[in-house]
Amino acid sequence: MLRFSRAKIITTLAAILIGLMLAVPSFFTPEQRKGFVASLPSWFPTWIVPTRGIVLGLDLQGGSQLLLEVDQNELIASQAKALRDDVRRTLQQENVRADGGIGLLQRGVQVKVADDAARAKILPKLQELSLPITSAIGQTAARTLDITEQPGGVIRLTLTDAGITDRTRRAVSQGIEVIRRRLDSTGTTEPSIQQQGADRILIQVPGEQNPERLEKLLGSTAKLEFRMLADSPSGDVDMLPSKDEKGAKVPVERRVMADGGELTDAQPAFDQQSHEPMVSFKFNLRGAQRFGQATSENVGRRMAIVLDNEVVSAPVIRSAITGGSGQITGNFTVQQANDLSVLLRAGALPAKFTVVERRVVGPGLGRDSIQAGKLATLVAAGLVVCFMFATYGTFGFIANIALMVHVGLILGLMSVLEATMTLPGIAGIVLTIGTAVDSNVLIYERMREESHAGRSLISALQAGFDRAFATIIDSNSTMAIAALILFFLGSGPVKGFAVVFILGILTTVITAVTLTRMMIAVWYKTFRPKALPF
Repeated sequence: MLRFSRAKIITTLAAILIGLMLAVPSFFTPEQRKGFVASLPSWFPTWIVPTRGIVLGLDLQGGSQLLLEVDQNELIASQAKALRDDVRRTLQQENVRADGGIGLLQRGVQVKVADDAARAKILPKLQELSLPITSAIGQTAARTLDITEQPGGVIRLTLTDAGITDRTRRAVSQGIEVIRRRLDSTGTTEPSIQQQGADRILIQVPGEQNPERLEKLLGSTAKLEFRMLADSPSGDVDMLPSKDEKGAKVPVERRVMADGGELTDAQPAFDQQSHEPMVSFKFNLRGAQRFGQATSENVGRRMAIVLDNEVVSAPVIRSAITGGSGQITGNFTVQQANDLSVLLRAGALPAKFTVVERRVVGPGLGRDSIQAGKLATLVAAGLVVCFMFATYGTFGFIANIALMVHVGLILGLMSVLEATMTLPGIAGIVLTIGTAVDSNVLIYERMREESHAGRSLISALQAGFDRAFATIIDSNSTMAIAALILFFLGSGPVKGFAVVFILGILTTVITAVTLTRMMIAVWYKTFRPKALPF
């Protein structure tokens, strides 16, 4: 009971000290933190000074929230077009001619191969386009395509429901990463990006009060393509709207010379002649080669710069461009040029996302929530402190010290984990205050029972910790299971509550058991009492 190894004492105190140090920056503004670091002597290693504070959530700081949803119709249409290109390429590789071309269906394509020998030759190759669907537990029996033969030599390739669901899942996963890169490029502070359901992404940007710009920045697919203008609207062309000519459509060849996936950089700039905002870009090696070959083969023709199926400009190729860089002009404003460069650097979204919900929380409401949360926390903590001190005297004072350390460790862990503090998170802290002292109550009441049973003080203290420990672990494990269920099945505020509650359960073991035990050992060695102080 009274003996602690030196290693255990050092480890426990060091962990508590580091946790409390990590919590300190959360009580100061970012400007105050930067000012403190700047005021340190030049010889002082600033890397040991914690500067990261807890990030306040949307409900505490105010900001914008968007809920994006995958456009299923657009996703299916895009998949069908990609499938058509794959079928065309397969036919060309096998030297098989399609009778009447490749027909585009609502959820797939069909191709007619009247010759029996040619159809028997191409069918196994088309079967290879149907890929198995993999899940978290491995490969499944489901496939991406359903390939059937129809009367008259028609082969129909249809997207399966499982394939569409899998593509939607991957689109959401990839979309989260693209959106994160876009927000990081704008310097946004700690955005929250979470998947919600099977086909939605919830985005919360604290401090952002312009949801329209945020919607344009995140809702745009940013699919950049370099294609040649066609001489006539007939043939293998697409009629795309023109940014310069409102309401007009221009014929653009379907063949893509280069695309935005081959860019290495994009920056806003100004045209040296017209002084209008524009975007300059650079290709990687493969993109530079493709772009150089395309421009050298089409000198004198107009190249369409297509962004999200809209022709933003169509300059005439005066000479081959082999340097791997270029410019995009199109009557942009400065803000539009900045946003477009951000979109191109972050990459294109894997699918079209539509905004299904837009919400703005004013900073005034956030301040009111913070004040209400502070008041609730102080009242709860004050009542608990008074109760513990009135009921258990000196041991209650020890429990209160452990309780303050407990709250500090929660804040420190939230800082290092970059967790976001929300209003439900404050409720979680208030709840963990009660659960933390509950562990002390179990220990102290067990000590009282052992003392009344005639044990000596040292034996009662030892038995109190030993026999209450199993109960504490059981109760905290039960709460941890419930919190984990909330974390994995909940979303938004529910997850915020679960994170704080889980951290509170972890710190309870350190403070209510280990730290309290060490302080009681110091109390016993110092005062050598004969009975419990309560």
